[in-house]
Amino acid sequence: MYKRLSAVMFPLTALLLLGALVWGYQENQEKNSILIKAENQYQRAFHDLSYHVERLHGELGNTLAVNTTSNGMHRKGLVNVWRLTSEAQNEINQLPLTLLPFSKTEEFLSKISNFSYKAAVRDFTKKPLTEAELGNLKALYTNSGEISKDLQEVQNKVISNRLRWMDVETALATENKAEDNTIIDGFKTVDKRVSAYPELDWGPSVASIYDKRSVKKLGGTPVTAEDIKRKAIKFAGLGSNAKVDVKENGKGTEWTSFTATVKASNNKKSISMDFTTKGGLLISYNDNREVGPAKISMKNAVSKSEQFLKQKGFPNMTAVSADRYDNMGNLTFVTSHDGVLIYPEKLTVRVGLDTGEATGFQASDYVNEHQVKRIIPKPKLSLAEARKMLNPDFKELYNRLAWIENEDSVELLTYEFGGKINGSQYRIYLNSADGNEESVEEIRTSSGAQDK
Repeated sequence: MYKRLSAVMFPLTALLLLGALVWGYQENQEKNSILIKAENQYQRAFHDLSYHVERLHGELGNTLAVNTTSNGMHRKGLVNVWRLTSEAQNEINQLPLTLLPFSKTEEFLSKISNFSYKAAVRDFTKKPLTEAELGNLKALYTNSGEISKDLQEVQNKVISNRLRWMDVETALATENKAEDNTIIDGFKTVDKRVSAYPELDWGPSVASIYDKRSVKKLGGTPVTAEDIKRKAIKFAGLGSNAKVDVKENGKGTEWTSFTATVKASNNKKSISMDFTTKGGLLISYNDNREVGPAKISMKNAVSKSEQFLKQKGFPNMTAVSADRYDNMGNLTFVTSHDGVLIYPEKLTVRVGLDTGEATGFQASDYVNEHQVKRIIPKPKLSLAEARKMLNPDFKELYNRLAWIENEDSVELLTYEFGGKINGSQYRIYLNSADGNEESVEEIRTSSGAQDK
């Protein structure tokens, strides 16, 4: 009996063992293949990064070598600088550096990219490179040469010592002997060098990209939790007997605020609101009521929302867009001043289309950008003169004056034209002083959307 059982089990066990060995070998081969592929991708990205930073240094030198009045060569050089920095940024993103402090170098390349792009797209015949911008290019030429040299040193060590990027990934993930890794040390050296560079004056158009909106700009006296409690009861409109819970957010930081939750005395309704600590300004409002089937039109919803905003202390607001999503409406309002729409002072209102009551709104842009007295000049061009600047195929649906912030973070007066071309709907903003296109927006309509 034992011999018969052995005669059956032994070949079966041997077959299973052989199968396990074959499977293990195939799994190991596939794993090695994946690792080799990843290593090759890392090596290619790093060598491309070193090459493009070297090219960047050379292109900056070429741009500086020509006469200061050579607008065409300056434009071509700056376009190439923008392209090379964009490629270098892309290659950095392909390397396993997410756990490694390399943010200074990435920000440095980002600023070069934005600076060169902003300068290249403008009209050099009207606004040639300034002395300050030429000074920036000279500093960038020197700095990029130093960075290129550091990267080439790392590259030479990688090649001569046959270093692997997979070891970098492992070291960063496990923090195992990370200080002894040549590649990691090389990148830390680069980032340390970049962090020591003096900050350049990039100009307002580039600086605005990196400047975080500061709530320190807000005026008003700091308020207390008791002040917020009184404001919350008034804004909620749930009666003087409503229960109020006030919490302070971000205490000890620049971004402090208050959140107030107001519950009706019968506990059937609850509204939450956020307020600034300076002045106690209402930032957001949220009513979590259940919204029923839609019964009112978007036009009626806009009208009710305007009344709601007036009650909450936001007068002179005009709806500029209205989108419908099932039984909800999402409306965007901006301040209207003497017939001019002030787009920086923007807020959004969420409406239930069952009753037209607002279920929430967000007013952080309005709160931070609102000015009691905003000086708006008269347009230098007439409407007819501005209209001549439009594409002849553009089918105009409406026009109005609009105060906007352009790509260079400069606020200015424009003619806003809404219309259609090439089967799509657009808003085109033309400078009211010279007719230049300041902004073009495609209007992507949702179900029931309206362009106001």
